[in-house]
Amino acid sequence: MSIPEHFQAFRIHNDEAGYRSGIESLALAQLTEGEVIIKTAYSSVNYKDALAGTGQGKILRRFPLVGGIDVAGHVLQSRDARFREGDAVLVTGCGLSETRDGGYAEYARLESRWVIPLPDGLSLREAMILGTAGFTAALALLRMEENRQHPALGPLAVTGATGGVGSLALAIFSKAGYQVHAISGKADQHDYLKSLGASEVLGREVLDTRAPMSSARFGGALDNVGGTMLASLLAQTAPYGNVASAGLAASAELSATVMPFIIRGVSLLGVASAGTARDIREKVWEKLAGDWKPENLETICSAEITLDALPQVFARMLAGNSLGRTVVKL
Repeated sequence: MSIPEHFQAFRIHNDEAGYRSGIESLALAQLTEGEVIIKTAYSSVNYKDALAGTGQGKILRRFPLVGGIDVAGHVLQSRDARFREGDAVLVTGCGLSETRDGGYAEYARLESRWVIPLPDGLSLREAMILGTAGFTAALALLRMEENRQHPALGPLAVTGATGGVGSLALAIFSKAGYQVHAISGKADQHDYLKSLGASEVLGREVLDTRAPMSSARFGGALDNVGGTMLASLLAQTAPYGNVASAGLAASAELSATVMPFIIRGVSLLGVASAGTARDIREKVWEKLAGDWKPENLETICSAEITLDALPQVFARMLAGNSLGRTVVKL
């Protein structure tokens, strides 16, 4: 397939005219360098994309750039012998929409060191329903299990449970054999959370405690909000359980004591998906295509949009009104 002279992309600028984003016509030569050129099939919308697209977060380190931290499609050209024309591939994070052009374009030019062959068991669309959100949730579970997390320790709590990472964590953790408790402030979404695999749906008040130690309620947790809720999770985690920190939707602050660490042996694990080493990436994606693949991905995919709808989705997400995952069809 030949590459057209110009194609559509959602591009972000910050210059003397101000911070702005929108659909533009680009040529391949305007994209950042890379060994692999793909015809994009799908991308997705993450909280980070909303911050980048609106300027409400300092995500981009250079301008202008095409937005979109996730991308999946078919190889058109490759200077790396590992990839051939027609191969289905994906990239999540790895500098997309930070230091290099991302997935919100009909064509993408990618660094081959970060390109992952689409594993058997996943379609390109399913890979983008998962995207960075699903990768983050699965990476958290991988880190927890490497530190001896197991279902017998007790249920895993998930905060921010209606968001992209939270929704996928419920599905992935339950598929992996864990009892999962969803923690959410959205009382009207209990049925949705139960449908994803939550055995219990709890209000945020369960994490209102400021005590340095409380009764051990959870075997471990994935926290997407930070602040006092993360501190409370640590205080309520069972001996030798793990709490994985993956987000700061409420606060970047953490005011806690060392007591859960030195009395119960609780571990606080950081989950930084963007720069994960390739061998770990491949392991996580194999898990997501196999034993940990959610059976309800279509339930989690709340919308499929085109590039022109991105600003509306960004606004809903930043207002706290998003649910599940939104995929972008190119």
